[in-house]
Amino acid sequence: MSAIRWEKRGLIYTVDKRVPWARSHAQIPTFAGLDDGALKILFSSRDDKNRSLIAKLKVRGDAPNEVISVQSDPVLPLGLPGTFDDYGMMPSSVVEHGGAQYLYYIGWNVRNTVPYHNSVGLAISENGGESYRRLFEGPIMDRTAKEPYFCATTCVRIENGIWRNWYLSCTGWEHIDGKAEPRYHLKYAESRDGIHWERRGTIAIDYANPEEGGIVRASVYKDGAIYRMWYCYRSHAGYRENRANSYRIGYAESSDGIEWRRLDELAGIDTSATGWDSFMVAYPEVVSVDGHLYLFYNGNGFGASGFGYAEAIREE
Repeated sequence: MSAIRWEKRGLIYTVDKRVPWARSHAQIPTFAGLDDGALKILFSSRDDKNRSLIAKLKVRGDAPNEVISVQSDPVLPLGLPGTFDDYGMMPSSVVEHGGAQYLYYIGWNVRNTVPYHNSVGLAISENGGESYRRLFEGPIMDRTAKEPYFCATTCVRIENGIWRNWYLSCTGWEHIDGKAEPRYHLKYAESRDGIHWERRGTIAIDYANPEEGGIVRASVYKDGAIYRMWYCYRSHAGYRENRANSYRIGYAESSDGIEWRRLDELAGIDTSATGWDSFMVAYPEVVSVDGHLYLFYNGNGFGASGFGYAEAIREE
């Protein structure tokens, strides 16, 4: 099986006046299907109260750095007061099933003992992704008796009638330099309907060492008999201020999608010397389109500088 090296193609989008409510960030680019050769991409931006909402744009399938259109309104309104997504939402994974699109997204609440709480919601589109509606006012994945903190980014795939999900699971909070910081890694769950998930605590990608603090946003690509996963990882401390501790894109391989071997040195992409992705690279989304394999990702500031893409170059 050949390794994959990613050749960077540049920045696609950063916040501008085409999304009038957005004041900062274009975060977690998420592939949401094709439309007459165009790629639909969801992402999250923040309003003047620092609340995340989901935005949508279309790019050329053969040249994704060429934006065709940008939707001016959010994909969904904020949740009702007191619900799991009343302070924000971010896209995470879109899958098609039975003529509908299922949008898994992260819901945000603000807290007082720790800065925030995340859980996973589900919206559905029955018109090809033109519009979405919440399937429930509550989350479909949240803390459990055995996972007592929070869950977030999901990567959902349907294979042989089984819905497979590689998701972020928080393992605890710790105060570092006076700030509460979470630690999270990636776990695996299965479902028969994409709504009710069997969570056995199966760890997909674990911490490499005690200094590692965050492993997030799996993107799983089935390449023949091999499952390839790209994700991002960071240190537990100093990741906002220290370039060496900030997010990098990692890589793992598996024969069954359950037991993984970390091979971060084969991720095929790193930060640039200068520019929008020189401090960090984060939140990868790998998409195969008409013979092209693309990697969409965020750069500096957790998406403050926008998102861009790279194209796969296979190396024997």
